[in-house]
Amino acid sequence: MTETTSKYADFEGLRTQAVALRREGLSRRQIRDRLHVDNNDLLNRLLQGEPAPEWTKRPNAKDDVREKARELRLQGMTYDQIQVELGCSKGSISLWVRDLPKPERSRSAIEQARLAGRMRWDHELAVRDAERQRTKADARDETVTMSDQELFYTGVALYWAEGGKDKVYDRRENVTFINSDPGVIAVYLAWLDLLEVGRDRLSYRVMIHETADVPAAERYWAGLVGIDVSALQKTTLKKHNPKTVRKNVGEAYRGCLVIRVAKGATLYRRIEGWWSGIAEGATSRLKEGDRPGRVEP
Repeated sequence: MTETTSKYADFEGLRTQAVALRREGLSRRQIRDRLHVDNNDLLNRLLQGEPAPEWTKRPNAKDDVREKARELRLQGMTYDQIQVELGCSKGSISLWVRDLPKPERSRSAIEQARLAGRMRWDHELAVRDAERQRTKADARDETVTMSDQELFYTGVALYWAEGGKDKVYDRRENVTFINSDPGVIAVYLAWLDLLEVGRDRLSYRVMIHETADVPAAERYWAGLVGIDVSALQKTTLKKHNPKTVRKNVGEAYRGCLVIRVAKGATLYRRIEGWWSGIAEGATSRLKEGDRPGRVEP
């Protein structure tokens, strides 16, 4: 101990030499060997305040890793992905990249595939719907202009499908028609006009579920046939059955309109006769195989 103390007794002289050597560009190891200083604490004191020469400075071992982490973060990687890529802790990654904007959360491969499939299917549905609408529009153009004869036959068939009929067990020779389709109602009224049935012979009544918007339905049907709401007969309300799950609900549901022709017994008999003739003619065509002018489906 006495030997070591005496060896470094001239501290200031030793420091002067150490500083001079440092300024000449020597490293700590070189200074230590030159001055025979074996104590690191003493060497630190001798060189205190003296910067190391540039050639002895080495980059921080993690500088490259830090830059790579920032690069990966800017590419959109998460902390977990960067950790797997570089093998460093999340704590270090957080310190290195927390000043960078957070990347948008990327979808998994499954989510991306599902989204792509959905987009393809949406496109396919749009194409199909466009084709569907074109077909309907073309068909409409073929029939929008109707002759009196075509309207006559259409009206007879329409009434026989949707109108009231006389039964052997229930004699009802009256003309009563009910439907919920405004287009069907329009065709029926045009047919009655063709038959010269005066509008003053017609009475109108709404039939609708009691849970629906009754006033709105009455206004709608009155407007469709061109009369005042007050001219409608008393609305028939259908009782609500909680056990029944109805699908005809919402704002679009307006019930049905019943149209009755006053003093319609004779007209009913003619309708039944007309329909009988149409059915007989169609039956004959089927038996004879007579199919001229066939309309292509």
